[in-house]
Amino acid sequence: MSFQEQIHDVAQLAMVELFTPKFEESFWFFHDVLGMTPTEDDGTSCYLRAYEDRYHHSLKLTRADHAGVGVVSWRAASPQALERRVAAIEASGRPGKWVEGHKGYGRAYEFTTPDGHTQHLFWDVEYFKPSADQKSKLLSRPQKRPLRGVPVRRIDHLNLLCSDVTKNAKFMQDTMGFLKRENVVFGGQDELACWLSVSPLVHEVAFTKDQAGPGNRLHHLAFWYGNQGQMLDLADVLMEYDVHIEAGPAKHGVSQAYFMYVYEPGGNRIELFGDSGYLIFDPEWKTLTWTEENFFNGGGVWFGGELPQDFFVYGTPIVEAAAEAAQAEAEVEPAE
Repeated sequence: MSFQEQIHDVAQLAMVELFTPKFEESFWFFHDVLGMTPTEDDGTSCYLRAYEDRYHHSLKLTRADHAGVGVVSWRAASPQALERRVAAIEASGRPGKWVEGHKGYGRAYEFTTPDGHTQHLFWDVEYFKPSADQKSKLLSRPQKRPLRGVPVRRIDHLNLLCSDVTKNAKFMQDTMGFLKRENVVFGGQDELACWLSVSPLVHEVAFTKDQAGPGNRLHHLAFWYGNQGQMLDLADVLMEYDVHIEAGPAKHGVSQAYFMYVYEPGGNRIELFGDSGYLIFDPEWKTLTWTEENFFNGGGVWFGGELPQDFFVYGTPIVEAAAEAAQAEAEVEPAE
């Protein structure tokens, strides 16, 4: 009996770009409320990082006409791993291209998921260099814990809306070495959602069926606290400052993690994670499948209330903006 050995060529989710039509308000949310530290602003984008993120930035906040996700950037495990994954992507029938000039990392391979989410894979990276007053006494901490808001510790994962969950997941499994940890299937039909990782975490990326749009959208981007109590402090702050809390604080059945979903002022859904949930060390892990019989009885929420209907349909760009963007892109496509 043959056993498919796990590929460890992708190390981590490193950086995500978010578009916002309300830059100043979004910056306030990430800087003042979540305590993230800006490293640079080039007039188009501001680059921020959580205090335990080790690189130049983990969030690229870009001024735009509508909310949504831009480039999702992954770091390879080595220069050789980068070349192996590029070869796999090019052999998949969805070849990309090499790009340069992006802040925070060097030469990267740009490609898209089947739904069109833009991804970068790179090796060379710029590390954050703290100033004297930012330097922590903890050798393992890149920066002192900030004295702003309720500061998040690191980027955690993102969830992408797509038209075909299985197709997008299989692409990431076949080309990047992701493993499918959990999924949702109702009535034996197509997958409604799945959670994928390259590490002991349950997920660094998830795919969710786009129930109200064309796919190629963002469901949410998540940052990690590691402490459920901080989420209660954050909920208190958000209520004081009229930031919309969609759901939580509560605990998921999927992932077993404490969560809270909020809308940052630009319209993007942000998840705050109170802990890591469970960790996976079993090399023979089998995908756990939730069905209509149990997903709404402990899967979506283990305790702490219910997920509202908007949770299953809202994404960015909002449907109207997403449709307009798709139409504009189609109009500039060269004729075959």
